[in-house]
This record gives sequence, C-alpha cells and structure tokens, in this order.
Amino acid sequence: MDMYSFLRELADSWVLLSLVLFFLGTVLFAFRPGSRPLHRDAAESIFRNETSPASAGEKEVE
Repeated sequence: MDMYSFLRELADSWVLLSLVLFFLGTVLFAFRPGSRPLHRDAAESIFRNETSPASAGEKEVE
C-alpha cells in the first residue's frame, strides 16, 4: 500500500472520528453546568474599567 492510500484511509476513518469527538467535547465543555458565571464575566470584562455615562442634565468633567 502506498503512502497516499494509507493516509487517505486514516483521514477518512480515525482522524474524522477524533475530530468529531473533539468537537463534541468542546461543545460539552462550553455548555457544562456552572459555566454561565465564567462566560458572563469574560463577556463583560471589556467594560470592567468603564465609567458610567453622565446623566442628561449633567455635564462631563474633563
């Protein structure tokens, strides 16, 4: 068997299976119970050092 045929069969079977298992593991890891606070913290981390906007009647102080 030449190298191309061997690699083709390997990619069609075992590599495909491992990629599907990796995808399912990644999805299960992202949606695991208890991960919501971690995801919310990561999503809101860019706003952590923001100051609140001035209300309509107040002027901004520079």
